[in-house]
Amino acid sequence: MYGDGKNVRDWLYVEDHAKAIDMVQEQGRLFETYNIGGHNEKQNIEIIYTIIDTLQEMLPDSDPRKKLVSRDLITYVTDRKGHDRRYAIAPDKIKSEIGWEPETMFKEGIRRTIAWYFDHADWMANVTSGDYQKYYEDMYQNR
Repeated sequence: MYGDGKNVRDWLYVEDHAKAIDMVQEQGRLFETYNIGGHNEKQNIEIIYTIIDTLQEMLPDSDPRKKLVSRDLITYVTDRKGHDRRYAIAPDKIKSEIGWEPETMFKEGIRRTIAWYFDHADWMANVTSGDYQKYYEDMYQNR
């Protein structure tokens, strides 16, 4: 965790983001800029707590990983110099011109994201082992 963990970011579920991009491509004005934001600003430390709490809820008691998931995992490191305390997006134009706004509540998005990683353990194993390039080639070149 950088610094004190109180840096603020606007969080958005990936499928909401993808839908916004699709809607801009289909309905947006050519050469126009549309900010995509979730009106969902949270401190980084809140995100970490939410992930830990959600993992505790989702992992069955029989899963040995559950005992390893706690706030004790958080390691604080010195924040980089000049790191912005807050990033903010004003997505008003994309809502008014295109009608897009996020559909997924923050905690549900975290839950879906964690579930995706659980469901794709093979992908995770390849990415974390350094074998992703081979995995990628096997998956996409053999189609």
